[in-house]
Amino acid sequence: MDEPGPLCPRPAPSPHGPARFRVPHGAVDTHAHVIGAPPQHPYVAERSYTPPPATPEAYLAMLDATGMTHGVLVQVSVHGTDNRLMLETVAAHRARLRGIAVSPPDLPAQAWRAMAEAGVVGLRINTLFGGGVGFDQLDRYEAICAEHGWHLQFLTDVRALGDRAGRLSRLRVPFVIDHMGHFSVAGDAGRRGFDTMLGLVRDGGWVKLSGAYRLDGPPYARTVELARALVGAAPERCVWGSDWPHVANWAHMPNVGDLLDLLADWAPDDAVRDRILTTNAHRLYGFP
Repeated sequence: MDEPGPLCPRPAPSPHGPARFRVPHGAVDTHAHVIGAPPQHPYVAERSYTPPPATPEAYLAMLDATGMTHGVLVQVSVHGTDNRLMLETVAAHRARLRGIAVSPPDLPAQAWRAMAEAGVVGLRINTLFGGGVGFDQLDRYEAICAEHGWHLQFLTDVRALGDRAGRLSRLRVPFVIDHMGHFSVAGDAGRRGFDTMLGLVRDGGWVKLSGAYRLDGPPYARTVELARALVGAAPERCVWGSDWPHVANWAHMPNVGDLLDLLADWAPDDAVRDRILTTNAHRLYGFP
């Protein structure tokens, strides 16, 4: 098998819950992936990395070990628009899980209905990794989400938002920005993009407090100011995600419990932190 993207390491073994606070009942990990292995689940040729498998069993064990009642599976870029493994996993655990799909915009109506029945609640636009879909079909994806009561999720470097910010502010459906904008906090190059994102969140957008290791190295101290600004702008529209199994990461491999512990600094108020982990996510993803 060809390897157009570098091999990723496996996630940290023995995931655990946080040491600094108690995970509330009903907590939701809003961002993780399951990954199959070829040939049953082929990788796309244009992928940016090559991950090891991350099985549904390992994913559910991670949720259990970290105290998560619910989880949201996001279609991983290396499988492109082949959502089979994600859909099968969500459908098999319909009360516990929801899914975010990556799909071509021209599917028949029956395919969209089948995704909704399986537990899909949104579509992802991914401009960072090979295998994703970009902004060029945004109007069509917006219409699909509006029809099914879904939201749009954006994996993009906020430094590249530019003129798109105005279009996002006019979306007729909710939208979520992944990983606090997915930019390196080293230097000041991303500050303008972060301010743009902060304005979008303040005006109605959602944001995932996730991917700290994609922004900064441990102990992730430079993420605290950013996360607190986002929480301050919209405490009712922030959600948390583990980003397990931490693909496209060749630096320090975090344990999910250590990432959860960051919430004690990002959202020091217990009530706000519980809201981020439960109420907000329940509302966005349709958990009871």
